[in-house]
Amino acid sequence: MSSQFGRFFRVSTFGESHCAGVGVVVDGVPSLLALAEEDVQRQLDRRRPGGNKLGTERNEADQVKILSGTENGLTLGTPIGMLVNNKDQRPGDYDSMDRIPRPSHADYTYRMKYGIHASSGGGRSSARETIGRVAAGAIAEKFLLEHYGIEIVAWVSAVGPHHATEVDMQSIRREDIDANDIRCPDLSAAEKMTAEIVAAREAKDSVGGVVSCVCRNLPVGLGEPVFDRLEAKLAHAMLSLPATKGFEIGSGFAGTQMRGSAHNDPFVQKGERLGTRTNFSGGVQGGISNGEAVYFRVAFKPPATIGQAQQTADYSGQETILEAKGRHDPCVVPRAVPIVETMTALILADLALIQKMRT
Repeated sequence: MSSQFGRFFRVSTFGESHCAGVGVVVDGVPSLLALAEEDVQRQLDRRRPGGNKLGTERNEADQVKILSGTENGLTLGTPIGMLVNNKDQRPGDYDSMDRIPRPSHADYTYRMKYGIHASSGGGRSSARETIGRVAAGAIAEKFLLEHYGIEIVAWVSAVGPHHATEVDMQSIRREDIDANDIRCPDLSAAEKMTAEIVAAREAKDSVGGVVSCVCRNLPVGLGEPVFDRLEAKLAHAMLSLPATKGFEIGSGFAGTQMRGSAHNDPFVQKGERLGTRTNFSGGVQGGISNGEAVYFRVAFKPPATIGQAQQTADYSGQETILEAKGRHDPCVVPRAVPIVETMTALILADLALIQKMRT
C-alpha cells in the first residue's frame, strides 16, 4: 500500500511534497514510553532541507507537532498523530509538469496508474514523504534503546567514485557522523565526497552514493522464517525509499568472490552466549538475528532533477527540451542517513514486538 507499513508497530504516512503539510499516524507504540516532541525533532533536524551547503536550497524548519497519543510526556498506547507543516513552497516551479514528464521521475508512472498526478513536486513520490517515516522511526529508536539497548548508526560510505575506509562498527557514534556536512567519518574521503557534490552542483548535475548502517546489541531471535526474514524486511524498507537502487547485507556482493571456507562464521563463546568470530553473515542467519551486529549498505541513485537542459518527449510524444526548475539536492545521501536509521528502527521495533508475543 502507499501509506501503511508494519504489522504490530504500524505506520501510516500522509501528505505530498507541496501540500499544506505532511505527517504520520503511528499505532502499536507501547504505553508509558516517555516521549516529547524534542525526541522526534532531533532526527527531523538531521533530515530537513536547507541544513547545509550540500543540499537543496528549499529551507523548511520541519517543526513537528504531536497531535495525539501522549499525555504528561508519556505514551498512552493509542495512535500517535504527528504533523509537519510545509512552508517554503514554490509550486510555480513545476508548471511544465502538466505537459512534460520529467526524466526518471514518477510523473509518467503516477499519471498512467491513477489518471492524475500532483501538479507540483513529486507528490507522494517525493522524498518529503519520508518526514512521516523519520518521525515514526524516531519513536521506534527510543523504544528500542530503552527496552533492548539497541543502537542504530548510519553514515555515508560512498559518493560517486569516492569510498570511505572501513569504520569500527562497534564504536562508531552519531556524533562522529555529524562532525561534517557529508556525514562521513573518514575525513579524507569526506573532503573528496564534498568536492564531488560541489562539482556536480556547479555543473547543474547530480551524483549518487551509498549509505552504510550498523545495528548493535540486537537480541538473538529477531526475524521470522522464510518470507519475513530480517534481511528481507530490511531490504523492503530500504528499497521503499525514494532514489534507492540497491541493498546488500553482510559481505553482500563481495561475498560471491569468496570460498565457503573463508566466508563461514565460526562460533565462539562470548560471555554467556555463543557468538561468531567473523561476521560475513551481517548478523543474520536463516533470516533471524544471531546476536552479532547487523550491518548493511543502501545504494542511492543520482537525483533525477538536474539543471541541465534535457532532450525528452512530452505526454503527446513530441520531442521537446526540458529545463527543470525547483530546488533539489545534487546528492541525497547526506540527508538520507537519518532516514535509513529510522526506517531500520521501524523494522526492528516491529520484529521485537512480534518476538515478544512468543514470550
